[in-house]
Amino acid sequence: MGLAGRPTNTEPDCESSLLLSTTTAASPTIPKDKFNFAYIIHFTLGVGFLLPWNAFITAVDYFSAIYPGVPVDRIFAVAYMLVGLCCLAVIVCYAHVSDAYVRINVGLAVFVVSLLIVPVMDAVYIKGRVGLYGGFDVSVAAIALSGVADALVQGGLVGAAGELPERYMQAIFAGTAGSGVLVSFMRIISKAVYTQDEIGLRKSANLYFAVGIVVMAICVVFYNVAHHLPVMKYYKDLKTQAVIEEKKEKGSLTGAQWRSVLWEIVGSVKWSGIGIVLVCLVTLAIFPGYITEDVHSEALKDWYSILLITGYNVFDLVGKCLTSVYLLENAKIAVGGCFARLLFFPLFLGCLHGPEFFRTEIPVTFLTCLLGLTNGYLTSVLFILAPKMVSVQHAETAGIVMVLFLILGLATGSILAWFWVV
Repeated sequence: MGLAGRPTNTEPDCESSLLLSTTTAASPTIPKDKFNFAYIIHFTLGVGFLLPWNAFITAVDYFSAIYPGVPVDRIFAVAYMLVGLCCLAVIVCYAHVSDAYVRINVGLAVFVVSLLIVPVMDAVYIKGRVGLYGGFDVSVAAIALSGVADALVQGGLVGAAGELPERYMQAIFAGTAGSGVLVSFMRIISKAVYTQDEIGLRKSANLYFAVGIVVMAICVVFYNVAHHLPVMKYYKDLKTQAVIEEKKEKGSLTGAQWRSVLWEIVGSVKWSGIGIVLVCLVTLAIFPGYITEDVHSEALKDWYSILLITGYNVFDLVGKCLTSVYLLENAKIAVGGCFARLLFFPLFLGCLHGPEFFRTEIPVTFLTCLLGLTNGYLTSVLFILAPKMVSVQHAETAGIVMVLFLILGLATGSILAWFWVV
């Protein structure tokens, strides 16, 4: 790796690293990504697999109104992350004998089911009534189901992107940030258009879930189209060749051999994984709980938290898009940046208990946007670099391992958010 960074590689440059990892010569002609369609598909899929989570967490006003006294966002976060973590741990152990294509399609279907549960339940059972806490239990089950789908889809997509040039991994993570921006703007529009009473909150929630279902349907079509694109077939053939060569040299891996290989992969990406855990831990411990519950503005009132969340999501997108312009190549520096983000804890504490100016809207907004920017850039950098640390036939597993670290960080941060009492 370089000592600092570089502009992001073009597709042929990245291909050279893939060719070096195989012992079989591949065709020198790399199919072009016509109209950047493969890139657009990966961006859309990134939007899709995070949209269900964003729909649930953005509809927090609706859930809080009909289930008063319940810390909705924190319960949702713990349920989603812990279920996803457990499922992903199982997936990574069996990644070598399972088909990512099947996992992803099943996951997309499960996402659709989970998004249907809340609006259907509201229409036939809740009907805007307050205090029917059995409905909250069903809602928690629905978001847990989304956690299962996320493990299937995110693990498969990020793993598959690990075998591709870096631009496609960047596209996926830019898409995840785009998902947050999309939902934030939907929330702003719904708050401006709909009244903030029972009817308005129900319409807002139904809007989030309806858009989520439509986007998931698009993702199903796009994902299945992607397999027929020449550029995708080309890189799939490269992996197939690498796998065949490995089998010729070592034979089919037994269970014990696979565990040994898996530990080698974990060892190769562990510091990048630790960096991801730190990024997620810091972010989730502060956002969105601190933003929605602990800071207030007399001037902006209930618009304050909405604007802060939008600011975070926009700058998260900016950070994830920056890696398409300039990619930090040194993983050690990136991991160091992840440790440096621990400074956000005392800084945000200062926004509540520090000098008077530090408690005003400008410092809080600046820190929130900086939290999003660093979250986006460092996450994208580490996910791009990690799969390139192993041979191409194991890049998918390296990507899944990184997602496991990601979910571990999100789950830890979600739990830590319960103790963010300031």
